[in-house]
Amino acid sequence: MKTLLQAAGLAAWLAMPHANAGISLNGTRVIFDGAHLEAAVTVRNHGADILVQSWLEALDGDKVELPFAITPPLTRLPAGQEQLLRILYAGAGAADQRETAFWLNVQEIPQAAGQGNVLQLAVRQRVKVFYRPPGLDGDALQAPERLRWRLRRERGSSWLQADNPSRYHVTVTGLSLLSGGKSKEISRARMLAPGAGEQWPLPADAASDARLRYQIINDFGASQAFEVRLQGAAPAQPRRLEP
Repeated sequence: MKTLLQAAGLAAWLAMPHANAGISLNGTRVIFDGAHLEAAVTVRNHGADILVQSWLEALDGDKVELPFAITPPLTRLPAGQEQLLRILYAGAGAADQRETAFWLNVQEIPQAAGQGNVLQLAVRQRVKVFYRPPGLDGDALQAPERLRWRLRRERGSSWLQADNPSRYHVTVTGLSLLSGGKSKEISRARMLAPGAGEQWPLPADAASDARLRYQIINDFGASQAFEVRLQGAAPAQPRRLEP
């Protein structure tokens, strides 16, 4: 009975007219160069007149006060128009020797349609913002090649360890282990913070010289493929694969 009610409710929801969702951002991530006073994001409205609400949030969702602000936090955006969102740094509070990352949330709030049976949906988009303090050492585009991978075995268990010695975040996607002619997906997506490490459980019989393949997401939102041959407990360096 409960299943039938759920199915009926879903059918009714699908049958209702919905307000069109129609905003887009001009990128999948924001790079905030600390040498400048602000970073900007463009929001374009492809649908009807809406309100756009924007706010910043810590990556882990904690209600902490970030040393950044966004303006305007709430604005009306007519159909077919664009709005520039400005992200401002307070001048202090962020790390000055490594990159800082946080969320930008942009939510469209449709205006009342004037019809009682129209379901209004508040659609939210979120992208990561990467703040890079001025004079930061290294190159973000080279950071993926500095990752170090190794195999750890403890008490009959095997682990894949990745360390990021750079001062930049590195987002790894599609991480797969190639061993014995087989490929096993280990992780779909994980972001390694500057100076931090991550680990993943592996099959106990994982070969010490197995290969890893994965992609990273660069500053432009594009994927780049990498491969690394593990060297047991010794750190192994990846190599970039040609497209």
